[in-house]
Amino acid sequence: MTASASAARRLRALFVLACAAVALAGCVSTHPPVPASTPSAEDVYKVGPLDSLNIVVWRNTDLSGTVQVRPDGRISTPLVQDLDVAGKTPPEIAREIEKALGKYVRDPNVTVLVTSFQGTFSEQIRIVGEAAKPQAIAYRQNMTLLDVMIQAGGLTDFADGNSAVLVRNNTSYTVRLKDLLKRGDISANAAVAPGDVIIVPQSWF
Repeated sequence: MTASASAARRLRALFVLACAAVALAGCVSTHPPVPASTPSAEDVYKVGPLDSLNIVVWRNTDLSGTVQVRPDGRISTPLVQDLDVAGKTPPEIAREIEKALGKYVRDPNVTVLVTSFQGTFSEQIRIVGEAAKPQAIAYRQNMTLLDVMIQAGGLTDFADGNSAVLVRNNTSYTVRLKDLLKRGDISANAAVAPGDVIIVPQSWF
């Protein structure tokens, strides 16, 4: 091999290494780590579309039963049609049903129980990308990243877990999902908040 050919080969190798370095630098996250705790969220559960409600009207079994909240956020029960319940608490819904039934039943006493939870759209936590089961998850009090990832089935084999991003109120934070799930590093765990979006990118290597 001539000296000029050898030099050209070295230059090509340096060029490839430089490109790789630039690419890696571009992949380094500039987002701050997710806060370990979140502002106190309201603990009262608010009903959302596709929740299932068990409505009990005391001493009126014909008016009682289980209904599913429609995608438009409304329910229909005997004598009560198209009641808007999305975003309301079970006691609030019970009082509205009592008011509606008061036209037909003397002093109705209503209890509303949520038997299947989806939550309001704005309070769901969404995980997308290279999660085993991308989905929207109903927020629960004191929920953490680990709880979300267990429900999402962990990461795929192609996930770049330590480059994952959590988006909260238009601010992005870095989350170390690989350290948390694969290495058991509990310091990588953090509280999540209603409305969080977790984005897990694909690994390039």
